[in-house]
Amino acid sequence: NARALFMAGGTILLVALLRGVAGFGQRFFGEWLSHRTGYDLRNHFYDSVQHQPFSFHDRSLTGDMMSRATSDISETERFNGIGLADLLATIILLIGVTGAMLLEAPRLAFLALLPMPVLIFATVRFGGKIRPMFKRIQEQMGVLSTAMQESMTGIRVVKAFSREPFELEKFDKENDAWFQQRFRVIRAWASNWPFFQFLVALSIFILLWFGGPLAMAGAITAGTLFALISYVLMLNGPVQRLGFLVNLAATAGASASRVFDIMDMPSEISEKPDAVRMDHIAGDVRFENVSFAYQSGVQVLHDVTFHAHPGQKIALIGPTGSGKSTVTNLILRFYDVRDGRVLVDGIDVRDWQLNSLRTHIGIVQQEPFLFSQTIAQNIAYGKGDATDQEIVAAAKAARADKFIHELSGGYNTRVGERGVTLSGGQKQRVAIARALLTDPRILILDDSTSSVDTETEHLIQEALAVLMEGRTTFIIAQRLLTLKNADCILVLDHGRIVERGTHEELLEKRGLYRQIYDLQLKDQEEFVALQKRMAMD
Repeated sequence: NARALFMAGGTILLVALLRGVAGFGQRFFGEWLSHRTGYDLRNHFYDSVQHQPFSFHDRSLTGDMMSRATSDISETERFNGIGLADLLATIILLIGVTGAMLLEAPRLAFLALLPMPVLIFATVRFGGKIRPMFKRIQEQMGVLSTAMQESMTGIRVVKAFSREPFELEKFDKENDAWFQQRFRVIRAWASNWPFFQFLVALSIFILLWFGGPLAMAGAITAGTLFALISYVLMLNGPVQRLGFLVNLAATAGASASRVFDIMDMPSEISEKPDAVRMDHIAGDVRFENVSFAYQSGVQVLHDVTFHAHPGQKIALIGPTGSGKSTVTNLILRFYDVRDGRVLVDGIDVRDWQLNSLRTHIGIVQQEPFLFSQTIAQNIAYGKGDATDQEIVAAAKAARADKFIHELSGGYNTRVGERGVTLSGGQKQRVAIARALLTDPRILILDDSTSSVDTETEHLIQEALAVLMEGRTTFIIAQRLLTLKNADCILVLDHGRIVERGTHEELLEKRGLYRQIYDLQLKDQEEFVALQKRMAMD
């Protein structure tokens, strides 16, 4: 029957055409969905990390965050695109083949499909078994990334102490732990894969065992038996693909859970719906019976109370770990107080919009961080629309203009990662210029002259004496020379304000401040006074 032959050929050609169109759609949209998923996940993940408070970053490892943002998101997007489309295609094929077999010979097809529920159960069970394995693999990858990140960041220390063999051994240990985790998955996969293939072979055996005699007896045609065997063989590919997709889904599920652990994490610092926003502030800061403890539970501040009037210079001094930096961190609301209140212009900082509050506060941290951009871009970081004239003015005020002009590229000199091409004092002055450019009403100098020599410190103090006018300034320093001219000096010890007053008042009290003075400045000031008397004589 030539007509039937041509109809069959035409049908095959049409199916091939439709399959080609469907294949193009599957690959095109699968790839688009895959990369779009990665694009969206990376954006949301980065946004979540950026909006987490300091307490989150205190306990998080940079390498682990990088692993989640790269490796975990890549595994997730890989499945969401190609894997998900292939899984859908595999399920459709399984349903189609099962339907075709049942239409061809229901009773024989039913017998041949008996191993299929076992196959599905074994596949699902296998997926549940290896998913936690993949999560441990991804977690170990985070540890591995952290080890590499720390070693690369501290490469100068590594080389200075000739610790390259130690770092290699440490990395090799973590890398070996990762491989052992991966090996467990390989072993589990190798143990289950033959069983999946055995179930397909069992279906063919059932067809031949029961269908062969029926075909020989004429109950069914040889074509029907051959068709059923062909259908079962068609399942071989999807079954193998299904095992691979279960493996892929388990990896993606473990990776996605690590990504969403961060994205779904509620922020410890949240804004109220009616949070206050102010364009101008006076700079009044008040602490009322403030107590604070980090997540470790150790109390850092105990019942701290003081009032900084607009324009005042408040100095904070005390032993290491006494809570000086914590006081300024609470003003910026990097952390929330446990008891008491921190008020800026009479408004609790928890009632402010975070961006509005921090816009009015400039900070120069103890360890200045510069981005691997030009000096001009680093100075203008807090004010993106700053003009060249404003950048230069801020640099001059911070006594940075001179050394910047001595660099080969001037203000367009790239400073390298973390400002590695600049000295400690130069980085500190660039950081001061960055803070001053924003013209804040509240200025925080967190031990900002600790990395500069005496001459540079003197130049910076001269500039700050003018720039502090009209600003409420908090100065944290270990050198008393930096604090002598403050309107009020707060002496902290074990999280409590043990003394307060001006330089002269505190010297008369003969307490902790006087002890620090005797160690640092007494001999120096007596020597200067002696020189003056000798000069007069």
